[in-house]
Amino acid sequence: MTQAHRSLFVAAIGAIAALLSCPAWADGERIAVFTKNQTNPFFLTVRLGADAAARQLKATVVHYIPTKADSIPEQISQIEDVIVKRPSAVVLTPVDFKALNGAIRKLNEANIPVVNMTDRAEQGKFVNFVGAADYDLGLATGRYLLRKLGGQGNVVILEGVKGAVVPNERLRGYKDALKEFPKVKVLASQTANNQRLQAVQVTENLLQANPKIDGILAVNDAMATGAIEALDGANRKALVVGINGTREAVEAIKAGKMLASGDYNAFQHGCFAVMSAVRSLRGQPVPKEIAFPARVIDSSNFQSLDMAPEKMSCLPWESVVK
Repeated sequence: MTQAHRSLFVAAIGAIAALLSCPAWADGERIAVFTKNQTNPFFLTVRLGADAAARQLKATVVHYIPTKADSIPEQISQIEDVIVKRPSAVVLTPVDFKALNGAIRKLNEANIPVVNMTDRAEQGKFVNFVGAADYDLGLATGRYLLRKLGGQGNVVILEGVKGAVVPNERLRGYKDALKEFPKVKVLASQTANNQRLQAVQVTENLLQANPKIDGILAVNDAMATGAIEALDGANRKALVVGINGTREAVEAIKAGKMLASGDYNAFQHGCFAVMSAVRSLRGQPVPKEIAFPARVIDSSNFQSLDMAPEKMSCLPWESVVK
């Protein structure tokens, strides 16, 4: 080998070594996204956010949704199926914070990276958690309603699924807000399991039993819209708040039927969960937690969410992760 050839050979080896030392940026990551049900508009918006992030990053998303709302056995079965198919990563909202521990452990044992989204899981190894501070949302939204009532009157609470972390934290926020307004009387606190139709039935019964209800604190928007339907059917009026900032809630706020909703940033949950998964796969830094701040949506500021989810876009990573 001549000196010239030897120099070219060394230069080539150096160039290859430099390339191998750089992060792998090849696109085409396959992300399996698990959400809890097909009925809650919140999760529809989450899925649209996940799709938007995947398009932006040139990744692929496949959605796994129980056909029966919040079905533990079905989600476990879907996870076991995904482990066989081996996606690049998983984004998971567990239908139950405790019952999915075993399935999450199997994902960890299979060395499939997992991002925990929206509802915190009890156990498991995760890339990070993407969600919101549910207690803060409950506290801020509860205070908003109680101040609008002038710190007095009769209210009822529509609770979520018993034992689930997200609705329980929101309920805790509502209850702490109520402690600040001792002249407000809680007539009843009943579960409607986060479902609109159940909320209609529960609210109808509460309206029949209580001739004067001034306010309704629902721990999610699906139940808030159910309460509004029951109020309309009974030709009654009450101030109603929910949490999630769904499209249905924004429409109800615009129409003057709903007072406010705590903004849960559904679209951005999907965006930043998929972003976190892809960034982790590409060797980029990812914080252990991304929690969106509490914000109450009312008639003064709903315009920022007054668009179809299909027209929304993911926020820049740097605008949320400092």
